[in-house]
Amino acid sequence: MAQLAPARARICRACDGFAAAVITTGTRHRDGTRVTLRVTCPACQGTGHTTPARRRETARV
Repeated sequence: MAQLAPARARICRACDGFAAAVITTGTRHRDGTRVTLRVTCPACQGTGHTTPARRRETARV
């Protein structure tokens, strides 16, 4: 039976791995192209991945 390895980098829950979105403002440049804004995910800082949660160590009595 194969052993499952834990994932090192998990996909961000806030953006589902799509860390950046481009939004058009509706205006155009002089050459006819659209003005766009690039917005990154604040939860993962634009990487698309988050680090796994660290396990807490419990005190043994």
